[in-house]
Amino acid sequence: MSLKNASILVIDDDIDVLTAVRLLLKPEVKEIVTEKNPENIRSILSKQEFDVILLDMNYNSSINTGNEGIFWLKKIREFRSTASVIMITAYGDIDLAIRSLKEGAFDFIVKPWHNEKLLSTIKEAVKRKDSKGTPGIQNNASIFESELLGDSEVMQEIFYKVQKIAPTDANILILGENGTGKELIAKAIHHFSYRSTKPFIKVDVGALTESLFESELFGHKKGAFTDAREDREGRFEAAHTGTLFLDEIGNIALHQQAKLLSVLQNRQVIRLGSNESKPVDIRLICATNCSITDLSNENRFRKDLIYRINTVEIVVPPLRKRGNDILLLAKHFGKIYSAKYFKPAVDFDKTAKEKLLGYTYPGNVRELQHAIERAVIMAEESTLTASDILFSPIETAPVETIADQSNLSAVEKNIILKVIEKNNGNISKAAKELGITRTALYRRLSKYDI
Repeated sequence: MSLKNASILVIDDDIDVLTAVRLLLKPEVKEIVTEKNPENIRSILSKQEFDVILLDMNYNSSINTGNEGIFWLKKIREFRSTASVIMITAYGDIDLAIRSLKEGAFDFIVKPWHNEKLLSTIKEAVKRKDSKGTPGIQNNASIFESELLGDSEVMQEIFYKVQKIAPTDANILILGENGTGKELIAKAIHHFSYRSTKPFIKVDVGALTESLFESELFGHKKGAFTDAREDREGRFEAAHTGTLFLDEIGNIALHQQAKLLSVLQNRQVIRLGSNESKPVDIRLICATNCSITDLSNENRFRKDLIYRINTVEIVVPPLRKRGNDILLLAKHFGKIYSAKYFKPAVDFDKTAKEKLLGYTYPGNVRELQHAIERAVIMAEESTLTASDILFSPIETAPVETIADQSNLSAVEKNIILKVIEKNNGNISKAAKELGITRTALYRRLSKYDI
């Protein structure tokens, strides 16, 4: 569906906003309906279906929730509207707007907005609603609620970034320690992409032996080597039209990197033992527990390959830096394993919570999951105490000195200053180049007193 055929509903208690949007959209869309009172949403939706709803975040209403926009967003979903919802928000409410993405909003626009940005966002919303086989906005929240959990600021930024980059075909590099959930992030990107009904193929390239690397990735012809008893397609071909996830990309050798780069540049594979090239159409996501600094060492990793796989970068934080997300995840795993092992629903007393929050989690989410599973199995009572929570001795605690943290802060501050200077003080462009939201950049400016 084109924008010319779209029906738009705008709900805002500011008459000036309604007038401005009506004047902007009237020549661009089939129909525009404006409404000042959100109490009338149900009545309007009962009479007509819309393609896109622009919904303000705050109203002078009797609800007094402090986040009326999210309240009315939920109501729109209860009314079974299939419209893509775009939240209208002031700068100070961006955190709430990001929360609204978890509740099923398509996107948000900050006022005062640029008309071109508003029009492009509406076009994307119409395109998403009209796309067959693409996850509907109404179930956008599901993967975040069932697998990717986190209320912390850093995780909300990741969720926001996932929503923004998923509909594109940009190559993604996910960085983070082992056990932080990099594969879940990759699956979420695939889930929200236009390739979601196509294959998601994972390859742990760091675990492939020298002899298997080419055969596994690019396939082989019968007789290409001793054990090649039949033709076999590689993972690139298996992921055709879908998503290919290369895990532990930082562990492959330089000569393997050269072969991988060639395929990514040409978007063609040649099976071992064959001269015939086969075109491949994939969305590439890579992950590694190496830092970007380590990858930038040309003795270890080709820079031209880094640029090829790293259109957008996502850094997944270690669990020890996610605050109360630890308790959120502990309760989630407690619910899962109570059901799995036919145990009563578990709770955590004060001592258990203190122990959970005070641990460093060298094994990250994976280690927490194991600890909660063991606690559920072994506990005598449904309320878990500190003595029920035991952590694995096989993990080695990370070494993080105050000096290390200070140095990291200095590096981050220096990078921010350089990027802002490079963009002549334009915060929006600087935030985009840094790969964070404008509000996240503003918080860092305040943090470093810039």
